[in-house]
Amino acid sequence: MKLTCAQFKKDFLSEIETLYSTSLSDTSPIGQFIALGQLVRRYNSQSWTRTAKFYRDHHQKQVYYFSIEFLPGRLLASNLLNLNLLTTVKKGLTELGLDFETISQAEPDPALGNGGLGRLAACYMDAMASLKIAGNGNGIRYRYGLFKQVFMDGYQVELPDDWLHHGNVWETRRDNKSCIVQFGGNVWLQPQADGSLQPQSENTEDVLAVPYDVGIVGYHNDITNTLRLWSAELPPSATYSSQDQRDRISEITKVLYPDDSNSAGQQLRLRQEYFFSSAGVQSIVRDFCATHHGIKLLGKKVAIHINDTHPTLVIPEMMRLLMDEHHCSWEVAWTLTTQVMSYTNHTILQEALETWPIDMFKNLLPRIYQIIAEIDRRYREQQTPIFGKALVDQTAPLGNGQVRMAYLAVIGSHSVNGVAPLHTELLKTDVLRGLYQVYPERFNNKTNGIATRRWVQLANQPLAQLIDQTIGSDWRRQPDLLQMLLPYQQDDHFLYQLGQVKLTNKQALAAYVQRTMGIKIRTDAIYDVQIKRLHAYKRQLLHVFEILREYFAIKDHPQQPVVPRVHIFGAKAAPSYHYAKAAPSYHYAKAIIKLINVVADMVNQDPAIGDRLKIVFIPNYGVSIAELIIPAADVSEQISTASKEASGTSNMKLMANGALSLATYDGANIDIMQAAGAENEYPFGLKVNEVYDYYHRGNYHAADFYDADPELKRLLDSLIDGTIPGIPTVGREIYDSLLRYNDEFFVLADYRAYVTQQQQISRDFQNQPTWQQRSLANIAASGHFAADLAVARYADDIWQVPHERLN
Repeated sequence: MKLTCAQFKKDFLSEIETLYSTSLSDTSPIGQFIALGQLVRRYNSQSWTRTAKFYRDHHQKQVYYFSIEFLPGRLLASNLLNLNLLTTVKKGLTELGLDFETISQAEPDPALGNGGLGRLAACYMDAMASLKIAGNGNGIRYRYGLFKQVFMDGYQVELPDDWLHHGNVWETRRDNKSCIVQFGGNVWLQPQADGSLQPQSENTEDVLAVPYDVGIVGYHNDITNTLRLWSAELPPSATYSSQDQRDRISEITKVLYPDDSNSAGQQLRLRQEYFFSSAGVQSIVRDFCATHHGIKLLGKKVAIHINDTHPTLVIPEMMRLLMDEHHCSWEVAWTLTTQVMSYTNHTILQEALETWPIDMFKNLLPRIYQIIAEIDRRYREQQTPIFGKALVDQTAPLGNGQVRMAYLAVIGSHSVNGVAPLHTELLKTDVLRGLYQVYPERFNNKTNGIATRRWVQLANQPLAQLIDQTIGSDWRRQPDLLQMLLPYQQDDHFLYQLGQVKLTNKQALAAYVQRTMGIKIRTDAIYDVQIKRLHAYKRQLLHVFEILREYFAIKDHPQQPVVPRVHIFGAKAAPSYHYAKAAPSYHYAKAIIKLINVVADMVNQDPAIGDRLKIVFIPNYGVSIAELIIPAADVSEQISTASKEASGTSNMKLMANGALSLATYDGANIDIMQAAGAENEYPFGLKVNEVYDYYHRGNYHAADFYDADPELKRLLDSLIDGTIPGIPTVGREIYDSLLRYNDEFFVLADYRAYVTQQQQISRDFQNQPTWQQRSLANIAASGHFAADLAVARYADDIWQVPHERLN
């Protein structure tokens, strides 16, 4: 939209006066943010209204993206960028004596996700709007999100994240779109006069699902899509309720991933998943029926995407609505449901393939269980004659006393995709092998992508400006044009400027670290970054061993010159995804956090080390902190065990900002090596076939690596011999996980190859012109991983919806 600086200043001052009845000088940054947010919403309100009307009037096919996580980050700068108002607003605020960055940082980071799953969903929402796809998000409006992470005595402590304390300036509550979600009670099938069966229920627990809509602004295109987040409330029909009843309802949307180490926690997770799945599907069908005659066109006008297994109950819920409320036969309902549904699998770990105890499930969701039982019966009846009882038993939705969500998602969808070529291949040959045999035509790959608008244009404005000056600004809409930077690998002046951009970003991060953590870090050091959810398979432990190796090397040879390093971590340990069997990994992840913090204290406070080696573990990692770390990174640690990371997206964000990947042959690391050239990365470690060979032969012996490598032995022994102070319990637990329990994720097997590449990095970093050439190769290839391109592939191949072309 077009707006003059003078008009903006007038509007902003008017908004301040309207909201606070005071002058600008008497407001705080949070007050200024709220006023600015309200004003931006007003600027965009007509676009939001026009978009919805256009979709309705043209009967445009709608995509509904269901995800239990959405991690949008702060929206002020993003919305202004996409509205083409960022420069005008910054200038106007400066003329009013205000600083845009100070106001922007007052915005709370919405606590609606934990990591890559939620961030991917947010990137894809941004891309759908920017591609003019009629896209809608469906999720949960968590009151406290995941948690606010603080460190006390090195341990992670989890506090409520009160991100809604000042409200959410971007949301609109829509009471008239509320619906009732039912749990429990008694359900039976009542014979009707025509011979059909009609479900009847009694004594249900009713919950009111209230939607809060957030506008998702497209890039410079007058499109605003909707992210709908559901909140659980007491229904207005409730004549009496105890405090326990009110608490039981409110806890549904209180926190993300509640502790599920007991049956009450498991029930709460299942309640969350059905709550937003049911509310979302009810809303979709209601809106469809308001603009269409009959239900038969549903499959041509609606696409529902299941982002990992958590929203899988949209499948039986759609069946329930079509049969029970719209009186479709099973055959018609099943045809429509499978036409509408598509599923992205995001994991290889068995612990994240959700299952629910049948007894718990049928008591909590009796009608939904009836439908799943019938899906199971028909699947067995149809497929057993073709594939045999053994394979069908392994792949049916019900088995071993469990409801198996991933299998239900595959059976009830027309498309099943992995998120990197290696991941998709492993789905076919391992994780979902049986279902691939039954439905080979459904399986396809859609490699993840990132929103370069946020991760380059906003997070790294110095780099974006340098690119504009060099190849023009068309890359902002067509990210694949970044490859036009490649000829500048031979331009010494450009490479110098690229180095200065990195230095500027390092200075910003160093200032933040000193201000918030009291740690002074050099800006000429290698910034070695690992930012991702804390899990044993992501192997933050391997990174810690490298830190200890560097520390011991300096202590043993204090006069020997070293290339200075700053090791940077950002990670939360959380009871991610699902199920009590994941609880041990949660506990172990918290032990790793304690170890990192104790090692950081030991190293950072050792006067013999000085500023040659520093460890920075920034607490409460989230989108806004990532936007500070990623542009400053030199090395991107992507060191998961080969075959365990489905794709990754931090690897793509760091690549786009010029970091070189120190990476295993896992997930999208392989694609990054292919796109930028393996010579511009630092690959290492076991490959997938080698990992699987160990599994099949059962001949991995971690102790062999320990015994054969004196350096590695010293590192492991330091966990238990008092070298590292204050970790007798944690140190023993980690030591035993590697030797007594045989190193589940092959840390010791990959140690020597990892160290070899780390040593090579130290040598290579001293040749800055060559390092910058390799950094540029990564930036130039990063357009290949843009969310716009990824979402266009979903639109063409899976959802069958029109979109704006990128070239």
